[in-house]
Amino acid sequence: QQGFSDSGIAHFTKRNEMQVRNTRTGYGITPFVKQIDTVAAEFPAHTNYLYITYNASEHDVQFVDNGVMVLGSGVYRIGSSVEFDWCAVRAIRTLRDNQFKTIMVNYNPETVSTDYDEADRLYFSNITLERIMDIYEAETSAGVIISMGGQAPNNIALGLQRNKVKIFGTSPENIDGAENRYKFSRMLDQIGVDQPQWRELTQYEDAESFCDEVGYPVLVRPSYVLSGAAMNVVSTATDLKTYLNQAATMSRDHPVVITKFIEEAKEIDVDAVALDGKLIMHCVSEHVENAGVHSGDATLVQPPQDLDPVTVKKIGDATAAIGQALRVTGPFNIQFMAKNNEIKVIECNV
Repeated sequence: QQGFSDSGIAHFTKRNEMQVRNTRTGYGITPFVKQIDTVAAEFPAHTNYLYITYNASEHDVQFVDNGVMVLGSGVYRIGSSVEFDWCAVRAIRTLRDNQFKTIMVNYNPETVSTDYDEADRLYFSNITLERIMDIYEAETSAGVIISMGGQAPNNIALGLQRNKVKIFGTSPENIDGAENRYKFSRMLDQIGVDQPQWRELTQYEDAESFCDEVGYPVLVRPSYVLSGAAMNVVSTATDLKTYLNQAATMSRDHPVVITKFIEEAKEIDVDAVALDGKLIMHCVSEHVENAGVHSGDATLVQPPQDLDPVTVKKIGDATAAIGQALRVTGPFNIQFMAKNNEIKVIECNV
């Protein structure tokens, strides 16, 4: 009732979040689902616009639908914007067209997905492990679709699976296989898909040594930042020292990822859909600017206007191989860079 989350209590009591959750639910302390009053208390509200609170004594709704939950992306930011709202809305509408009851969870009023008439039930709530578990258990949901919300749902995917939540789409282990740079890099090596040289570093001396080894320019970015935020192309050892001293805190808890930057390379985006790892369709988009301009700020052209057919074929083959290796079911996105008909993978988002 005073606003402390399970993770906040865990931090102060030196426990983990699930220990706190299990203790809380063991005491029967669970939140209530209330309707947002959209009629200014003039008469009883009967909307499906819902929120979670401990400051109540009963639920405003009954839980009989066993609906499918779709997780939204939350606030708009670099790497997570209106495209995820479109995906969430299309998922909800397709589920409803196929006679499934639907539950939308999002907290950005700027989105179409938070229109009260899009889903059978709309929860205006944070995309956190605690909140999604609360809603999932209250609704006895049939399952959760996390692939429509971008980074926020991906961050809790493994936690949901550990708590035996039914996940529709790509498994959380395989999502982690794309998110974890070490696992993803190892997988690319195993399937024979090239990537730029990179290293995650915690000390300036190691960073300087790696840059000397691969040669400047390099792309430097701190860990634990939004995609594209705080990235910088560094061209000299002096620039590297200045950047790491001023723009990034480099430590064991906050490593810096340094990648060999290939000059005058084209950047290419691929959006694809697979089922059990088999590629169903893919779409290739060409960046107008060369690689190094983040896709959140870049201009893309589709279909590509200036790519060699050999490059396009290699991109299609690599996309199929990555989808197969990650056993993707649902959408995924890959960014490539290409130069002289040689392609390298920048990253993959599942």
